[in-house]
Amino acid sequence: MTTVFKRFASDESGATAIEYGMIAALIAVVIIASLKIIGTKLNAKFSTISSQLN
Repeated sequence: MTTVFKRFASDESGATAIEYGMIAALIAVVIIASLKIIGTKLNAKFSTISSQLN
């Protein structure tokens, strides 16, 4: 029984999966934030072009 507990205590595969999930979530947040900034700038640029064409 003690060997089962020792093996469970030394198993780090779940921690690795959680770390990969946290990295993926951080990357997604950075992508969403940068796309929002780029989208705002593009919208302003298209509005400027549209007003100049009218």
